[in-house]
Amino acid sequence: MDREDQRYKILGRAAGSNQVGRFERHTQEAVDDGWARDEVLPVLRTQTAIEVPRSVISYNTSPDLPFDRSINPYRGCEHGCVYCFARPSHAYLGLSPGLDFETRLIARPEAPKVLRRELAAKAYKVAPMAIGTNTDPYQPIEKKHEIMRACLQVLSDAGHPVAIVTKGSLIERDIDILADMAKRGLVRVGISVTTLDARLSRLMEPRAPSPQRRLKMIRTLASAGIPVRIMASPMIPALTDPEMETILQLGRDAGARHASWIMLRLPREVSPLVQDWLATHYPDRAERIMSRLREMHGGKAYDATWHRRMRGTGPYADMVAQRFKVAVKRLGLGTKAPSMRRDLFRAPKEVTAQMSLF
Repeated sequence: MDREDQRYKILGRAAGSNQVGRFERHTQEAVDDGWARDEVLPVLRTQTAIEVPRSVISYNTSPDLPFDRSINPYRGCEHGCVYCFARPSHAYLGLSPGLDFETRLIARPEAPKVLRRELAAKAYKVAPMAIGTNTDPYQPIEKKHEIMRACLQVLSDAGHPVAIVTKGSLIERDIDILADMAKRGLVRVGISVTTLDARLSRLMEPRAPSPQRRLKMIRTLASAGIPVRIMASPMIPALTDPEMETILQLGRDAGARHASWIMLRLPREVSPLVQDWLATHYPDRAERIMSRLREMHGGKAYDATWHRRMRGTGPYADMVAQRFKVAVKRLGLGTKAPSMRRDLFRAPKEVTAQMSLF
């Protein structure tokens, strides 16, 4: 452990360390010299910095993703899910994918303005926009900044389709916009539920809403006519994957129309963080879990190969995939949501100092 985790009392955080990112030239290691044994440490609090983005739409050409563009109102995520595959992105900022990722956040309040400008570009071609694929747009700081709501309003005004993934109950605040978009075939929402065990959830995703609260979110959104997908992800072998069928059924009962699943991914710095977390909280299962993951990734903790990284390969991965297939068929859940409309898109008018003559 190093840096801030030695100067603060860590409460309600999933990461157990704050190792420097992979691009840093130097590392720091704390040594107990015995002088601070009686020191009362302050609690590690969340800090938020402001970024002014030059662009907000990120494009990808990944062949195993169902979208080619996304936006992120925030960098880092206070939900603090220990397994979050977005943690390594914090290293690009010179910050740690560990505690920094969940305590040193970046807000982008100019994002709606920049998004509007990018949608207004003559060369822009409409396609579904993904939000929440890296960090959660409805994490707690959204209550103060309301960047996601403003971005959503820009997309709604332009008639632009959007697919949202979240764990955050703040999404219910935006039902007025979402319900209107749903009537026009412009929105889909995915709610991820990793486990139904409240204690386990609190340990591995400490500042996210409880599993029962997320099921209530599905019910609330579905009641407003918003199409919802229950996401049983990530499934952790020998820890949460036995719950898959129950998660899918309760999601369906709450109003979800579609379902998906992803196996636990351990890219870059996520691997040591999760292994440390397992050793701390589930030492009796840690080796079994890692053994299953290595079995699915050719002997490694993670294989980033296209079409393999999300679910792995081999007998265990195949068994979980088959269980999902049987469950969704029995429950009447779809696995491929219907396409959203693109024909309603109208590029926003650029706001200039020159008044329009017409």
